Amino acid sequence: MVMGSMRQEAEVAVIGAGPGGYVAALRLADLGKDVLLVEERDQQGGTCLIEGCIPSKALITAVELAEAAKSAEKMGLIFGEAQFDTDALRDWKDSIINKLTSGIDSLLKRRGVEVVQGRARFDSNKSLTIEGGSVGGVDFRQAVVATGSSVIELPAAAGLPVWTSTEALQIPSIPERLLVVGGGYIGLELGLVYAGLGSEVSVVEFLPRLLMGADPDLVKVMTKHAANRLSMVMASSKVVGMEHSGSNFTVNIESDGKTDSQEYDQVLVSVGRKPNTSGIGLDKAGVEIDDRGTISTNEQCRTSVDNIYAIGDVTSGPMLAHKASREGKVAAEVIADHNSGFDNRAIPAVVFTDPEIAWSGVTEVEAKDQGMNIKVGKFPLSALGRAWTLDKPDGLVKVISDADNGLVLGIGIVGPHASELISEGTLALEMGATLEDIMVTIHPHPTLSEALNEAAEVAAGAPTHVHPSR
Repeated sequence: MVMGSMRQEAEVAVIGAGPGGYVAALRLADLGKDVLLVEERDQQGGTCLIEGCIPSKALITAVELAEAAKSAEKMGLIFGEAQFDTDALRDWKDSIINKLTSGIDSLLKRRGVEVVQGRARFDSNKSLTIEGGSVGGVDFRQAVVATGSSVIELPAAAGLPVWTSTEALQIPSIPERLLVVGGGYIGLELGLVYAGLGSEVSVVEFLPRLLMGADPDLVKVMTKHAANRLSMVMASSKVVGMEHSGSNFTVNIESDGKTDSQEYDQVLVSVGRKPNTSGIGLDKAGVEIDDRGTISTNEQCRTSVDNIYAIGDVTSGPMLAHKASREGKVAAEVIADHNSGFDNRAIPAVVFTDPEIAWSGVTEVEAKDQGMNIKVGKFPLSALGRAWTLDKPDGLVKVISDADNGLVLGIGIVGPHASELISEGTLALEMGATLEDIMVTIHPHPTLSEALNEAAEVAAGAPTHVHPSR
């Protein structure tokens, strides 16, 4: 790398230091490549670490501890009423982010990855201009686009001081009445956080139900519990107008052809995310994008331009950090001439509500829509000893399999620690496991993981702890 000039040279330029970009940079360095990582922020880790996954899970943990204390009386544990010190909570959350971003900095330095702060824009398929940084430009042989995504704005809220997830995670205040616009995983997670902190939270969702990507039977269990914490859930509804005056928002919500006005102290908009592909010069590099701004890639994460790769939220598929990280490793290995490809059978998804929801592989709804011949085995946590000892008997685990050969096609879980349990199911999918493979695997007792074994037995028509279906 040529140092001390306005332009630098690198074998590989990685644009974006989120969970896709920094992982790609580390893998490239380990494979002997000269890597330059360009990041617009002054911290590495991307949206997930700085203003997404990690801070939201920190807040969820605090709220769920308070909820657990409330429900512990039946176990003989009596606590006083939980109170939140929001300054201390904010400081704790921020300390986690700082520790993790510092850890990434250390990894990059020890691997010899140079980090340049600034906004990268392609001039061609071999060069970048860096805006706002100490380096004016970069000439590269290969590049990886990992610029992530940003929130979609709500037209009705344009110009108004509404919150996005970024603002909400800063805990600027605890509004008495909070409206969450969007019933996806981000809106629900943050809505339940603020409900736990003391807000009266309502949710409005344009689609017929919450969490449309998950199977309805899983969502039903979660919404039953959420109903005890949320003031109102308005599905098949949309915000058609909004005004802000003083400290109040007047929101017009349309449902069943009627429009009602409601008053709120704050509005949190969470209606989805869009890929960050605008304004970075992809056209000058010759990289093709679709009408949604998504970069087209093949199994090797290669774009329409042979020496430019794209990973994470700028590509098709779910916008999930773990998908981006896997793609980052694939792109790095392909660049280093390794035989690699993103050929994963399943990408697990998790919603960190209470109870948690997780699924991997094909969902039951998808399988039926595609006309697949399937068998579905469902095992209720109410029949599982460990769930009762946790005082969490509401939930279920289901296994979706090919009716002809028993091949496992999908796993769905709603219940405690679903976020951890789904990994076994995802491994089964990746390895091409059958129902028998799961059934003959000895699961320790008493554990929640036994439910996966039991669900496989139900699907195979040989249940132990529930009655056989007639």
